[in-house]
Amino acid sequence: MRWILVVFCIALLAACAGPKYTVDDGRKVNEELLGNIRNYGAGEKVLRPAIVRSAALKDSQCDTQWELPFSVASSYDLSADDRVAWVRALGVDERMTVIGAAPLSPLQIRDKIQAVDGYSKENAENMLLELADLRDRGKPFPVTLAGGKTVQVVPFKVCRGYTRLAPPNLPKTQDYHWLLSMHPLEVTRADMTDDEALWTVLWTQGVSEEGGARMKTYHYGTKIAGTLYNLFTIASGIKGAALAADAAIKAAQSAAANVASEVLKQQLIDQASSYATSKIRDEITSAAKTLTQAQVVGAMQQAAANRGSLSGVAWIAATVFDKADTWAYDRLEKLGGNPLAGFSLHQKLIERGLASNSMVFDQERMTSLGKVADGRGRGDEVVAILGGLKPEDLRFEVAEMPMASAPAGFSYDDLDGPGSVNQPYARGLIDSMLSMPVASTSN
Repeated sequence: MRWILVVFCIALLAACAGPKYTVDDGRKVNEELLGNIRNYGAGEKVLRPAIVRSAALKDSQCDTQWELPFSVASSYDLSADDRVAWVRALGVDERMTVIGAAPLSPLQIRDKIQAVDGYSKENAENMLLELADLRDRGKPFPVTLAGGKTVQVVPFKVCRGYTRLAPPNLPKTQDYHWLLSMHPLEVTRADMTDDEALWTVLWTQGVSEEGGARMKTYHYGTKIAGTLYNLFTIASGIKGAALAADAAIKAAQSAAANVASEVLKQQLIDQASSYATSKIRDEITSAAKTLTQAQVVGAMQQAAANRGSLSGVAWIAATVFDKADTWAYDRLEKLGGNPLAGFSLHQKLIERGLASNSMVFDQERMTSLGKVADGRGRGDEVVAILGGLKPEDLRFEVAEMPMASAPAGFSYDDLDGPGSVNQPYARGLIDSMLSMPVASTSN
């Protein structure tokens, strides 16, 4: 009997000595952040299966990247209140926690990862970097879950252009790059269907394919070796994007006024854009309301302004948004999905007054993609999706609109503005993450 007591005491001491993870203690948390986290989780749930679905293209013509059938997040190193918010919203604590997974993924939502290929650290950042490295090797590797179960994970290839969402602490951030595009969190509020999520993924890949050469030319000064970039391609970017944006702000504070304004405009909330969007939202009382032509045009003007406000590498990406639309249309059709999903996602977003994102078409994109759909005998379906409005009827005065299309005299010599070698953050958040290290520990 005595030895049983000894064993019990040893087990109790071992339990007390083990790591303690955050639990929801019922405290008051930031409700806006809580909502953003939930929206983020909803987006990951539908985007991760779409990413896996896109791999079926096996397009020999596109450059490729390695992906995983699941996505993870961690609240490691966040404030106590924010950690509780993550637990309450998605069940995420300091450990790598699965927040998005394809149906056949060996890991499912809310699984906790204990080790990857035998590597285990309490420091989630180190774990994330190890996971990124294993993914990019492209070979199967074991993952051990918190309960001790070990599963085999097989990375797979997709067309280049990671589809990622802005982190909940920076929900309006957006950036477009040939390696990765960061969509503002508002796109998740459209309750995307499977095909609309696939459209978002394919469109992001299309930006990379159609604009990669242009973006690489502009990007010539940055070395691709960033720790934060690696963190963001695996995790939600809670930490990575926040650190990169913070560094951008600090750089702006010591830079010339015009550089500061460019950095702040792109990395923080664009107040003018938000105001314009709120005006549209005020006019639309519910998603069920039939939109007038003026309201639709207003939303498309806002989309044009949003596209035109991009700078740095993202500005170059914006010159091929219309080509990315066609790229996505063609490939969604090949995958057996509804190629009109881009139109339906556009419509759902403007019905909700959400136009500060790349999924809402401006006039140029609507006209271009409308012609593609009409040429394939689906013009009437497009009109039905748009509430009875024809793409050619959605015209507005563009003389003073900041359209992002490449002008006839497009020259890379004209692009060496705020994003000079001395001010790399002005090239965009993702671009800055490519060369920004983050301190690591041995924990």
